[in-house]
Amino acid sequence: MELHGGLPRQSPGSDASTRHLLSLSGALPERPRVLDLGCGPGRSALLLAAEAGGAGRAEVTAVDLHEPFLDELRAAADARGLADRIRPVRADMGALPFEDGSFDLVWAEGSAYNIGFDRALAEWKRLLAPGGTLVLSECEWTTGEPSAGARAFWDPQYPLRSGSRNIAAVQAAGYRLLGLLPQPDSDWAEYYGPLGERVREAPGGDAARAVALAAVREELAVRERHGHEYGYTGYVLTPVRAGDGDPRRTRPETESDRAAVRGVNLAAFETPLEADLVDALRADAAWLPGLSYVAEGSDGAVVAHALLTRCEVDGAPALALAPVAVDPKLQRSGAGSTVVRALLAAARERGESLVLVLGHPAYYPRFGFVPASRFGIRAPFEVPDEAMMALVLDDSVPVPTGTIAYPAPFGV
Repeated sequence: MELHGGLPRQSPGSDASTRHLLSLSGALPERPRVLDLGCGPGRSALLLAAEAGGAGRAEVTAVDLHEPFLDELRAAADARGLADRIRPVRADMGALPFEDGSFDLVWAEGSAYNIGFDRALAEWKRLLAPGGTLVLSECEWTTGEPSAGARAFWDPQYPLRSGSRNIAAVQAAGYRLLGLLPQPDSDWAEYYGPLGERVREAPGGDAARAVALAAVREELAVRERHGHEYGYTGYVLTPVRAGDGDPRRTRPETESDRAAVRGVNLAAFETPLEADLVDALRADAAWLPGLSYVAEGSDGAVVAHALLTRCEVDGAPALALAPVAVDPKLQRSGAGSTVVRALLAAARERGESLVLVLGHPAYYPRFGFVPASRFGIRAPFEVPDEAMMALVLDDSVPVPTGTIAYPAPFGV
């Protein structure tokens, strides 16, 4: 603990990432009740107290087992005039002394690993008030085939999973995914920079000190050698409760839906290009029966459409998600998200392993998409890196690298 005392952070992170995750959490009450678990010296707790809710009026309960960290938080809260809004509590995050439904926002940046991601999902749900949000981050593989060196470090102490497996765990635990944030490498530098300096300056000592120093040095060295293979991802979740969910029915399109699908695409876009693309893809070998999905409104009319067709990455099969269209009257109603989730679930059930999308980087990460460049996948044309995204549906299948080959109707 001497190595960690007084450091600004106890896990990879940044104020920018905290603010981004907070923005994905949606609307909060005017005075939200926030629980920060594994708060450490309280960097996130301080920001949440100042900025969460209306005009930053959050009431933050900050939990940690290490009393010196809580002392650091108390001093920082006093210095910033936030002492009346932050309540440090020494407690075990695996045995929390709070009543069900006590918090509007439960926060755990870089700390859920202390009890495990699955256990955190299961045990912390009860703490959320109706409509509450859980934000937690998890270290996970960012490559389909982690090296033996990376596994030799992680497997004995905390076996990592892929993002797709963690998303499956989220859904199995009864949550709806509101957003995802793959944390940038700079978040690791904010943690490891000060820690590395502390290690370099640490004096020698007894055997226990030597063991602790060696362990931290190994951790830093592994990150330097294998950091491209793993990283933290922030998950923003809300429980699916009885009566929740979009009432719209989703299903594969039928032949009788074709005119309605074309109508939705014509209405959703400024030109007929997307509607014409769907029609052209139906006549192409890339068309996959059962992977054109519609969502129905309360009257049974088609109100949204999403399509997956066959593409390739360096000769390996993948799926292209395009287009996604919603009746303009129902945009921002959840109809688009509903039909995309149903379509991706259908692709997963069919045994597909990889989906690619060129789209808005603020929208598609909610489904688990990350920049395709993480996997060495690139578009056949110039495009912003953050707009070309990939979703791994089955991480047991190696993720191909190379350039995407779209079906001929895409015209690229």
